[in-house]
Amino acid sequence: MIAEMCHEVNRLWCIQNGDLTQTPWNEAAQWQKEAAITGVEFHLENPDAPVSATHEAWLADKIEAGWTYGDVKDPVKKTHPCLLPYHELPEFEQKKDALFSAIVRALSLENGFIS
Repeated sequence: MIAEMCHEVNRLWCIQNGDLTQTPWNEAAQWQKEAAITGVEFHLENPDAPVSATHEAWLADKIEAGWTYGDVKDPVKKTHPCLLPYHELPEFEQKKDALFSAIVRALSLENGFIS
């Protein structure tokens, strides 16, 4: 599943950069899994979208679900420090979006890697 791979690469990117807050796919909350699946669907439906579009689509989904900006990601309070326009994200976060996009492109049906 592409969403699981995207999630795991994201988790490993975070670990490599000192963020130990991400859980493995099989332990992730349902909302996290759904966010990854939605991100994959967005890229499959919009294969030419720029990397920034990944974040902007995610941002719109979060706001629609009632999330707001907060210094700490808190699923109970629905706050997240990445609820910012793409160009305001730290480079670390922008690279996470680039990794996500690259994985979906590499593994998409269009490229013949997923049957």
